[in-house]
Amino acid sequence: MPFSSYYQAHLLPATLLFGLLLAGCQSKPAATETATVAAPADASDTAAAIGAASISKYLQAVSSDEMLGRKPFTEGEQRSTQYLADEFKRLGLQPGPNGTYFQPVPLVEITGTSGAVLQIQGTGQPLRFQYKTDFVAFTQREQAEVKVTNSALVFAGYGVVAPEYGWDDYAGLDVKGKTVVVLVNDPGNAGQGSTLFKGRAMTYYGRWTYKYEEAARHGAAGILIVHDTKPAAYPWSVVLSGAISPKLRPQTANKGADKCALEGWLTLDAAKKLFRAAGQNYEQLYAAANTKGFKPRALGGLTLTGSIQNKLRRQTSRNVLAVLPGTTRPGEYIIYSAHWDHFGIGKAIAGDSIYNGAVDDGTGLAALLSIAEAFQKAPQKPQRSIVFLAVTAEEQGLLGSAYYAQHPPFPLNKTVADLNMDMLWPYGPMKDLTVIGYGQSELEDYARAAAKEQDRYVLPDQTPETGMFYRSDHFNFAHVGVPSLYASGGFESRTGGKASIAQQRQNYTTTMYHKPADQFDPSWDLTGIAQDAQLYFRVGQRLASETTFPKWREGSEFKGARDKSMGGK
Repeated sequence: MPFSSYYQAHLLPATLLFGLLLAGCQSKPAATETATVAAPADASDTAAAIGAASISKYLQAVSSDEMLGRKPFTEGEQRSTQYLADEFKRLGLQPGPNGTYFQPVPLVEITGTSGAVLQIQGTGQPLRFQYKTDFVAFTQREQAEVKVTNSALVFAGYGVVAPEYGWDDYAGLDVKGKTVVVLVNDPGNAGQGSTLFKGRAMTYYGRWTYKYEEAARHGAAGILIVHDTKPAAYPWSVVLSGAISPKLRPQTANKGADKCALEGWLTLDAAKKLFRAAGQNYEQLYAAANTKGFKPRALGGLTLTGSIQNKLRRQTSRNVLAVLPGTTRPGEYIIYSAHWDHFGIGKAIAGDSIYNGAVDDGTGLAALLSIAEAFQKAPQKPQRSIVFLAVTAEEQGLLGSAYYAQHPPFPLNKTVADLNMDMLWPYGPMKDLTVIGYGQSELEDYARAAAKEQDRYVLPDQTPETGMFYRSDHFNFAHVGVPSLYASGGFESRTGGKASIAQQRQNYTTTMYHKPADQFDPSWDLTGIAQDAQLYFRVGQRLASETTFPKWREGSEFKGARDKSMGGK
């Protein structure tokens, strides 16, 4: 699971997380219509064969010190991806269409060599913001030096253009060559009772990635997001930690020329100073931005001048994939995905410098391999083809899955679904199955049917305002229209209840997450991970036995992409 200034919003403060897990949903949600699907007769026995022993075998292997922390562009990548390819081959799975188990993913590493410089000028004294303290800035352009000079500053609310909500923060505003200042999250975040967008549940329009994309589409030279801890759901320290580290970006033919030259964040205090210098009041602007019909505006004749120095390194990483061909409809595909990457060798903590990533996402890889093994051992082979996909650079911004989605080895309009596994909890069996992005697609009906077989209940995401649906690899499949499921147990332990699992998760977040301490522990109870893997196996078996394709629900922002894709089926 990614950790940087942008990807870490799901790590809420300890008191808030604990309270949400204890009080967020004290009763089971009302049942909705379940999918009327039937699994193959042997599916239950085969699913049950996925056990803690299988999970343990694979988890120990992928998170061992020999894998050197599985970081892209390192020996750890070579070792871990080769291990996965060797296991796929050992299991008798076929390679991808290119004849290998690898999909090349060309990336560029952009490292800021010195602190970015930012100065605001107007009729009064220039504002000199301090790098790290007041702002952070970076670029996706593959250039050793990036400059923005005397760029007019404009305020564009949330930076959102959402026709389905009748919303356009750029209406009547020409931002070509200008720098846009926007708020974090989306217009629904203003309060618990908001009826804008999806209320407190973040939409894709609230993601930092979307805001940068939209500003670039309008020709802006730069964009700065105002950081506010409450709607962001993460503190400035998280923004800072991600912004100052080297970043992997996709290699593009135009070397990022279609991106804004400067992307970054302002602290809330710095933004208030900026607005005051423009003769504006932050609270009034915030209120206006949360009102339908908001009009963007120039910021009092202020201009921005900034520069960034970079060091570039281009290299090809790789996704790892294997195929179990379907028996009767081999040209239709179900994808199981997990990310193989972590953070490699870094700063030593308590004498350990290998960031093994056992939970994140060694657990997902272990489930992926266990499910692949179960499909191979099943007496009845799937009618549709099953793709097992381990993607690179999730921790750098979901880059491997994004590359797959833009360069799919198998047609997207023949891809039935993506079933994604990321950070499964090694704390024993759970009563719940928490579905991230609940309400998006019919895959929830399949998940509910499989959960019922395990005497579990389906629970919606308990912190939808953090936008978790947009923060793991399934999102890139959803973005191009492929229905995607991202679910696991983690709210109510069968043995310890809600309080126990809340404490265990918080302890992991505080002491292990993205640290060398995230390493295999022989005392872990892996039966819960096996339970989730069994459930995912059952979902895949049922999808493979059908002739129909699951659909996005009405109101999903991904339905249009799927409808367009399936029109060419």
